[in-house]
Amino acid sequence: MKAYQTTSVVLVAVIGTAVIAFLPLMLNNYLLQVGTSLAMLAALGYSWNIVGGYMGYPLLGTATLFGLGIYINAVLQVHGVQMHLAWLGAAVGGGLFSIFLGYALLRMRGHYFAVGTIVTVEVVREIVNNWDSLTGGAVGLNLPILAGSPDFVSRYFFYAMWGLCGVAILTTFVMDRSFFGFGLRCIKQNETAASMVGVRTFRYKMVAFVLSSILAAMAGAIYASMVAFVEPKDAFNIIMSIEVPVMVMLGGMGTVLGPLVGSIIYVLLKELVWANFINWHAGILGVLVIIVIYFMPSGLLGINLRSWFRRRGVRPRTPQSLEA
Repeated sequence: MKAYQTTSVVLVAVIGTAVIAFLPLMLNNYLLQVGTSLAMLAALGYSWNIVGGYMGYPLLGTATLFGLGIYINAVLQVHGVQMHLAWLGAAVGGGLFSIFLGYALLRMRGHYFAVGTIVTVEVVREIVNNWDSLTGGAVGLNLPILAGSPDFVSRYFFYAMWGLCGVAILTTFVMDRSFFGFGLRCIKQNETAASMVGVRTFRYKMVAFVLSSILAAMAGAIYASMVAFVEPKDAFNIIMSIEVPVMVMLGGMGTVLGPLVGSIIYVLLKELVWANFINWHAGILGVLVIIVIYFMPSGLLGINLRSWFRRRGVRPRTPQSLEA
């Protein structure tokens, strides 16, 4: 059964890669931008899913590592570092910062952890906002623009962001089937009991937190190079720390495909509402998301159709029922 599931996942991955490879050749710049944003949100969703979905810790600090990745990349590029090396530097910097942050935050649980992570967004934003000599302060920084035509640049960052999303999906797939993933699920169920049966809980939490941070920082680095201008209020947007968990909940927390499915739904809803209700899009989108989460608390991938039909007294149509 596991071999069948693995084969199915590999087949889906191959088909998905082929579609992503040829899709930019058929899309205009606007749709390419939407596709790039979708990949970025999906990558951030996978980043959050490691800590929030598998480990069960209410992480509300995604914007901290995303913004940190933006600014590490920006500062490095402004000082002459090649773009791809700056991306790598942002990932390393995000990982190192998360070790320091993890030692303080991962000793907290529940709402204490949630409050602690969301506070870091404001703290780091204030530091960046006031460190004028390095970050440019509130004025921001201009990054070198990638050489090439607008079509080439759009396609380049489309592939770069989907490449990161692919790495995030592969990381989640491997983790989901490893003892590490099993250990995170144990922590989610009962952290005290997990430590009693031999799971080194703090080490597992730290590794998960670092992995999550590296993905978020890398997404921020690619985003910074794409827009070529960064400022604190955009880099450390606290709304992102709420938006990302909502997307994962839409798809299904603690699953391999949940963040991707959730981000697709969220982006489609956002574009649909924006196009038709531009003056009310934020409120309408919020209500739609609340409705979906209320009626599908486990996300789309957690829906059990048999149970749903059974509760409503409807017998689902199966091959056996059709023969009868």
